[in-house]
Amino acid sequence: MGGKSLSPGVLSLGALLLLFLLLAAASGGAEPPPSCEGVRKVFQLRQLGPLGGIPESPRAGVDLQVCTSKNPTCCTKKMEERYQTAAKQDIQQVLQTSSAMLKFLISRNAAAFQETFETLIRLAENYTSTLFCNAYRNMAAEATAHVQEFFTDVGLFIFGTDVSTEEFVNRFFDTLFPVVYNHVINPGLTDISLEYAECLRMARRDIEPFGNVPKKAIGQMARSLLPSRTFLQALNLGIEVINTTDHLHFSKDCSRALLRMQYCPHCQGLTLSKPCMGYCLNVIRGCLANMAEVDLHWRGYVQSMEELSSAMSGTNEIEHVLLNFHALVNEALLQARINGPELSQQVNKVCGPPVRKPTQSPGCSFDQNKDNPGVKIFSRDSEETLTSRRKEFISHLRLYRAFYGGLADQLCGNELAAADGLPCWNGEDVVRSYTHRVVGSGIKAQSANPEVKVKGTDPVISQIIDKLKHVIQLLQGKSFPKYHKWDLQQTGSGGGVDEQISGDCDDEDGCGGSGSGEVKRVLKITDCISGPPGTPMYIKVHLDCGLKLPYGKTQLS
Repeated sequence: MGGKSLSPGVLSLGALLLLFLLLAAASGGAEPPPSCEGVRKVFQLRQLGPLGGIPESPRAGVDLQVCTSKNPTCCTKKMEERYQTAAKQDIQQVLQTSSAMLKFLISRNAAAFQETFETLIRLAENYTSTLFCNAYRNMAAEATAHVQEFFTDVGLFIFGTDVSTEEFVNRFFDTLFPVVYNHVINPGLTDISLEYAECLRMARRDIEPFGNVPKKAIGQMARSLLPSRTFLQALNLGIEVINTTDHLHFSKDCSRALLRMQYCPHCQGLTLSKPCMGYCLNVIRGCLANMAEVDLHWRGYVQSMEELSSAMSGTNEIEHVLLNFHALVNEALLQARINGPELSQQVNKVCGPPVRKPTQSPGCSFDQNKDNPGVKIFSRDSEETLTSRRKEFISHLRLYRAFYGGLADQLCGNELAAADGLPCWNGEDVVRSYTHRVVGSGIKAQSANPEVKVKGTDPVISQIIDKLKHVIQLLQGKSFPKYHKWDLQQTGSGGGVDEQISGDCDDEDGCGGSGSGEVKRVLKITDCISGPPGTPMYIKVHLDCGLKLPYGKTQLS
């Protein structure tokens, strides 16, 4: 009531501009600008090249190859070439921006998982060496060298080296047998000779001094290490896929279509115009036709990653297997100790009586007090495990399962095309709407594309699809060996040395109460650690939880 309203005959500046664009569209094309000053300013702002060749006013564009028009133009052939380069750079930038979060998600987790696996290996090696230093001190120096070699092989396997889990597990127990024979089964004042040790090493698999422990270890290692190795390989392939599609090579026809869509309107002075949605979809779907072929296999990749992640838990979890390997080793040593007299007879039949040399093994040299960065990774405060980290990663990755299928729609909808209802560029003029047919995604659909001709499959994309197919097979376990021979859940025949060692660490402390001797809740390693590493309380508590042995009271050596 108190204000003044505009009369019907007075229009705002925005309404006048909209009316001008609509009238231009209705008249069949955009009128040439009175000068090329606006084009010059945008050209300069974008730093597309020197300004000297830009016309002061529109001229005939007879030398133009893509941005042709019957009207005078502000473009020269040199400008068209600069625009061509800019159009390709623009789409590359948009593609890289759209995939940046996905790439960061995968690369960050690939680095985090690799670091965690490295820490787990170091911690498991520490646990196993600590077992020898405290329970079997007189053979610790020899044994820890074999422990170190074993966990080096574990790391090589997880990070992609072509080594066999069965081979390096067997090699560990083969090399351990002469040491155990020398110090536990048939100890003497001096060590056995190198030749006699070699005979024992060769005979270990026939004599079986460690019972079924090596077979159990082979099964556990294969079932935990191979999925973890495959998970890492898949993460690295995901990064490779994104890097490949981020730097896709565009065909000549696509490049010309991008130029026509993004910069040809500048030649008519329409520096603010945007392409029609349908027109944009046809151009981008044509240019990304090969990339769209990745969609089906990318979805399979994400689903297979999710399935493998769900399966990597419980007793097959690498965290569980590695951090309880010392318990298996202790079981093997106890079995050899108890069956010592029988094993000595078997050894005498195969290798003869022991031949000794005038030397003696040194004591333990393993530094238990060195800082171990692994403890803080699995600290009680962080409440973080491999399982929870994988779940979090997969929940985020799942959001990108349709990334490649909807990329063209995302780019046009969020970045490139004009909003619905506004006048837009159709490749020739500013119009009210795009009238050509809009094709679907993928190579086959492009046969009817009016804007871009797609000739065939890009060999680089074909190669990345083949890699995705292969890793999907690995993720689905089709290349995993099956270990139905041994039931790793059994605890023996009910007595004797096959029965797992019991102890007094209860469930409330985070350890299994089933008498299996294994840390059942594979999290928070510090739940079973008390005191600084290397102190008596540290050794007693963490070995009590892991091995169920009251160290400090009954040492076996």
